[in-house]
Amino acid sequence: MSPRTPTFRQLLDSPELIVAPGAYDAITARLVEHAGFPLVYMTGAGTAAARGYPDYGLLTLSEMVDTAAVLARSVSVPVLADADTGFGNELNVTRTVQEYEARGVAGIHLEDQVSPKRCGHLAGKDVIDADRFVVALQAALDAREDPDTVVVARTDARGPLGLNEAIRRANLYADAGADVVFVEAPESVEEIEQIAAEVSAPKLINLVLGGLTPAESGDRLRELGYAIAIHPSAGLAYAALGKAPIPLSAIALIFKRISARGFFLSDPEHAAKIRPVVVEAAELLRSGRLYTPVAATYPLSAIKDAVAHVERGGKVLLDVGARRTSHDRQ
Repeated sequence: MSPRTPTFRQLLDSPELIVAPGAYDAITARLVEHAGFPLVYMTGAGTAAARGYPDYGLLTLSEMVDTAAVLARSVSVPVLADADTGFGNELNVTRTVQEYEARGVAGIHLEDQVSPKRCGHLAGKDVIDADRFVVALQAALDAREDPDTVVVARTDARGPLGLNEAIRRANLYADAGADVVFVEAPESVEEIEQIAAEVSAPKLINLVLGGLTPAESGDRLRELGYAIAIHPSAGLAYAALGKAPIPLSAIALIFKRISARGFFLSDPEHAAKIRPVVVEAAELLRSGRLYTPVAATYPLSAIKDAVAHVERGGKVLLDVGARRTSHDRQ
């Protein structure tokens, strides 16, 4: 990070909600940074998908920290990285923290799932005893060489044990020293509000497109007291936007619109608004009306022209099955 870039801890000290889209390689990390976000989130699901695997805890520590290193050296903003369960007992957790710190990340999150873990928005999860996780968490906190490294404690207890147990665990992990707590997969707006009211620590919320957690606006999350909102699937949005290949410019466009308009991809209404713009950007590139070199920089011309077209009233008719678009320019 440059000397003028706020550290992760400085961001946490701010009253503003920290919004962090997910990245899984250098290009998506730079797209997130160039779109104006103060924090890059290294998504475990995206990292697994980029290597051809589902999010079932199949990647090793070495594979995860390799990705963390790529992201950290590619951007000047801090990186928060998924560290799964810590890859073993408290001795393994100690090494996990050391390896991630050595790669230059600003923070990690650890979870209390049974290993091998799975995506927090899938059924069939199980969790270890809370006291056992506290031991691992304390090992992580003790292993930090840099006191500015942020440790986020995640609980997946909502699914198997219910919301009240998840809240109890979140407060227990905060009391044990976690800098931020993360209750995974609340299933209603009321649950999001209950977590905000009953967890007395900085809180992270995970907004997965198509996941279990309903959308809330950034303003509402800030009002409730959430510190961080991650969007792990934002860089993989093509999978939810017709399952057709989407160029880098379109991914950049999604990030840009989230940043400029406060759109959250978990919000179905906002996703519906973003979808035509993504299709428009893809069509402009395919037709040759925009030239965007494929490089690890975000294509300003594609963002500017595609957004301007939609905001001038241009319409896009989408046929997902045929993967065709047609345009009605006004």
